[in-house]
Amino acid sequence: MLATRIRRWKSVALATAAVMAGLCAPALTATPAAATTTAYDSTYYKNAIGKTGTSLKSSLHTIISANVSKISYSAVWDALKVTDQDPNNTSNVLLLYSGVSRSKSLNGGDVGDWNREHTWAKSHGDFGEVVGPGTDLHHLRACDVVINSTRGNLDFDNGGSAVTNGGGSTVDSDSFAPRAADRGDVARMILYMAVRYEGDDGFADLEPNEKVGNGSNPYMGKLSVLKAWNEADPPSAFEERRNQVIYDTYQHNRNPFIDHPEWVEAIW
Repeated sequence: MLATRIRRWKSVALATAAVMAGLCAPALTATPAAATTTAYDSTYYKNAIGKTGTSLKSSLHTIISANVSKISYSAVWDALKVTDQDPNNTSNVLLLYSGVSRSKSLNGGDVGDWNREHTWAKSHGDFGEVVGPGTDLHHLRACDVVINSTRGNLDFDNGGSAVTNGGGSTVDSDSFAPRAADRGDVARMILYMAVRYEGDDGFADLEPNEKVGNGSNPYMGKLSVLKAWNEADPPSAFEERRNQVIYDTYQHNRNPFIDHPEWVEAIW
């Protein structure tokens, strides 16, 4: 069962102030994610509740790194058929970036197939496809082969030209932007990786930064853009179900930013 989510709405005064500010500003910025509570706060997250900054990040790292079940890269194929299942067609998966629903049987490497997209590009930290960050389901998604290739290992940022059949995704020479409905998903996956992999397990210390063109360095940008995407595109039912399936069936850890999107601002 999905964790119960209860939002504590901001006061009318704050909401009114935000509206008035918006009327005067040519470019709107997203308001901070509303505080949430979940069924896991008194158990799974109990040592993180009430913390902020580096203390919160450290606590979450300990929590989401404990007792994790890891799978092989080949096993990711079948796992994605479950985690990324189209809720409206159980024979299909929903593809990241494009939003296309495609048959589960069309997994592979040819045009028209879907394959395994590392949202945290595997070259950023050089972890490849090894068990660990290379097979972590919290950042691996089903994706159209051609669009996956178009994204490559680009950092994330706004701007660029429309990606063919990309559902509104855009790309330029040094960055990629998912369609609006996937931007929050991507931000929360990237920031999960930054908390999960801190360099204490033989892999690189993954961190977000304010750059694009990070190449093989263990960084992913742009942090300010990812934060804005997290605010603008809150967790969906699809994303919450996916988090639960990974927790219950596969890795037995959670993406804390799906449960508590406000923790992004609390840390960064």
